[in-house]
Amino acid sequence: MGATFYTEPLLTFDLDVFVVGSPNCSGAVSAPSYNESAVTDRRYKDALRGRGYLKEEGECVLIEGVPVQFLPAYNPLVEEALREAQEIMYEDVPARVLRSEHLVAICLQTGRNKDRERVRILREQAKLDQNFLADVLRRHQLEDKWKLWTE
Repeated sequence: MGATFYTEPLLTFDLDVFVVGSPNCSGAVSAPSYNESAVTDRRYKDALRGRGYLKEEGECVLIEGVPVQFLPAYNPLVEEALREAQEIMYEDVPARVLRSEHLVAICLQTGRNKDRERVRILREQAKLDQNFLADVLRRHQLEDKWKLWTE
């Protein structure tokens, strides 16, 4: 959903919220498995229940009718992206949104077909800082994949 701040809206099923410091965070290089319940950390479950959000749908929790998936910051790239997220106002509410360059890098790292399409759209529509992107790709060993996907 973060890409919608930089491009025309893309079809997406849910809103992903990355959680820093979650015990679910394994430090793995790839995205975590989503076969478990939406929120496994008791602190988050209690906080959501306290706000009246009890319904889970697959790996998501319904919040104001929107499926929300809570994901641990599962590797150094995602942790960096969260540290450098930009605050954007959305309907008079401040929201932290990942930089478009980090979204590209995360898509490259995840590597699904839909991520390849997102990279194409971000390249066409977002104002990518090419120097910043090149630095992110270099630091997270994604340069070869970038070349493969953009040739």
